[in-house]
Amino acid sequence: MIKVYTHSLGCPKNTVDTENILSGLKEHFYPVAEPGESDVVLINTCAFIRSAVEESLETIFEVAKDIESLSPRPLLVVTGCLVSRYGSGLGREIPEADMFVPIAKQADLPGRILHMLGCPVDKESPASRPGPFTGYAYLKISEGCNNRCAFCTIPSIRGRLRSRPEPEVLREAEHLIDQGALELVLVSQDSTAYGRDLGYRQGLARLAEKLAVLEGLLRIRIMYLYPSGLNERLLARLAELGPSFVPYFDVPLQHAHPEILKKMGRPFQHDPLEVLRRIRNYFPGAAIRSTLITGYPGEKEWHFQALLEFVRQARVQHLGVFPFYPEEGTRAAGFSGQVPDELKNERRRIIMQEQKKISREYLQSFVQESLDIMVDALHPEWPGLYTGRTWFQAPEVDGLTYISGPGVRPGKMVRAEIISSHDYDLEALV
Repeated sequence: MIKVYTHSLGCPKNTVDTENILSGLKEHFYPVAEPGESDVVLINTCAFIRSAVEESLETIFEVAKDIESLSPRPLLVVTGCLVSRYGSGLGREIPEADMFVPIAKQADLPGRILHMLGCPVDKESPASRPGPFTGYAYLKISEGCNNRCAFCTIPSIRGRLRSRPEPEVLREAEHLIDQGALELVLVSQDSTAYGRDLGYRQGLARLAEKLAVLEGLLRIRIMYLYPSGLNERLLARLAELGPSFVPYFDVPLQHAHPEILKKMGRPFQHDPLEVLRRIRNYFPGAAIRSTLITGYPGEKEWHFQALLEFVRQARVQHLGVFPFYPEEGTRAAGFSGQVPDELKNERRRIIMQEQKKISREYLQSFVQESLDIMVDALHPEWPGLYTGRTWFQAPEVDGLTYISGPGVRPGKMVRAEIISSHDYDLEALV
């Protein structure tokens, strides 16, 4: 048996990739909690923005230091976006690692690990992702992106859109449900583009319709819905899916002023309130999550004021705001009109202060209501207290619901009363 320590950084798509690598090791591995206990350390990196690159490098160096004096020393394997972005040059900069594997070669990684450790490589029997440790599981429906936003590194890291065939996605969904998943969270770079490269018409709507009727599934949540793809036809079909479809819309808008959106090269360059009105027309109580960028090259004070006014009017439930980074290799890195870092961060602070009020008021409206809570994990510090999520809280990116009471345990959906609210979190009692 191979003892494997994994550290997966970045987005849920990386989480799925890590799980697929581990599934390729099949019966030859079991997970361990510390690098020092392992035969193999697997670090799946993120490199989407500068801070993610820095976090990935820090993690590699910290783990390398932790294991350097061990005998035998665990095999240190680095994969993911950092490797795909910077390539073979990483070997010269990080000689501590034994293997660098880009995303495109991850399918070969389990065999390479088994071969290096002298284990038999079984290529005949198919591998299956491990079941979820909680009540939800990520389901990746496509890889890559055909959009060419001027600030984004994703197409250069993960390539063009490559949708997974519908039967393959459905088989994996059934497997995850059999393994205990009550909620499937669909992830990709652009979920609204699903199936276009395979010739599917309304591919996402058709896939969602087939997932919605799977026995045992309580929730379908779709992440990464591009505003340009949220048309009337898609929304109308989603509105007919029934109670398993969560009316939660993760829509990366990035800005609200058409001049900045055009400079960003976004597929949607109109008033983003149009998109939100369209969603709320079909789903009046929808929860909406979005992301914005402050300090994009050429962003003047009036552009920022338009963005701030949009936040006040839109009143989305969840909002992530990021200062612009001139990422190496992107067109935006060379644009004129770069905004000072201090001003970018100040604009971010102002928007997040406004968003905190919106979130607080929204969560306060649920106090004394009873809601279904998906219980995810035992609280690490408080015995008897668990963390979970309501329908309007997606895993890892939104706030939490802290819950306690009889029958509460990870991987279970429970009905509970909301007894208190905070800026971003809730408290509930069964």
